[in-house]
Amino acid sequence: MSELPNCVQCNSTYTYEDRGLFVCPECGHEWSAADAADDDALNIRDANGNPLQDGDTVTVIKDLKVKGSSLVVKVGTKAKNIRLVEGDHDIDCKIDGIGAMKLKSEFVKKA
Repeated sequence: MSELPNCVQCNSTYTYEDRGLFVCPECGHEWSAADAADDDALNIRDANGNPLQDGDTVTVIKDLKVKGSSLVVKVGTKAKNIRLVEGDHDIDCKIDGIGAMKLKSEFVKKA
């Protein structure tokens, strides 16, 4: 049994194939298998839907508690020179005063 790709728009795992197209039942997005083959690179977007790339500067849009610490990353904090990685927390960065950390792209916007 072949693995179907996650939705390229909302990253849902519940995709199915219909007449040569992949369909996402959660957001209704449809794409072809050729489109899925072209998306080998990471396709990570910020909270506003803007595509992110390695080296971008992002701004935090919500207060974030740092796990295992009493520190808080405040709204408006900038992270420069980000690196995109696979996984749940898809941004590696350094934040002044806190250090290296991983962020979720849904909590940042492109600066």
